[in-house]
Amino acid sequence: MRRLLCCTLALLLTAPLAAAELDLTVRIPEQKVAEYHRPYAAIWIERADRSVAAQLAAWYAQKDSKEGAGTKWLPDLRQWWRRGGRELSLPVDGVSGATRPAGQYQLKFVDGQAPLGTLAPGDYTLVVEAAREVGGREVVRVPFTWPVSATQHLSAQGSSELGAVSLDINP
Repeated sequence: MRRLLCCTLALLLTAPLAAAELDLTVRIPEQKVAEYHRPYAAIWIERADRSVAAQLAAWYAQKDSKEGAGTKWLPDLRQWWRRGGRELSLPVDGVSGATRPAGQYQLKFVDGQAPLGTLAPGDYTLVVEAAREVGGREVVRVPFTWPVSATQHLSAQGSSELGAVSLDINP
């Protein structure tokens, strides 16, 4: 009995605690245009007062080109730029990345780990913004409440620069 109790206690102490997860899927639609440029995109979480709770991703041109440095065009992501993008010292490890071609992208964020960090209980909005040279600009918002007691599937649909955005929250 003592041995069973010791083994059980050891398992409980060494097993990692389950952390809540945000599983995000972002679709960048294929554009049927003569001059196509990959969109710059930013993903972040806003509090109810629209302040930034977490910067999750910033996809932009990572190399300088004849048009200038890739960061030169980040202000075209207007809402992200005004809500905290301009305060970042780019590149940010775990947040910055290269632009993505048309396709579906999955990102996973774990509560308590960078870049998500620890969210306080409350109402939030996941925001995805995309802007494309010789194209348009679009923002998709997915409101959610944190924390959750059961798995939730939330989604929103873009109309031009973004396609479907889905958020699965697992407790």
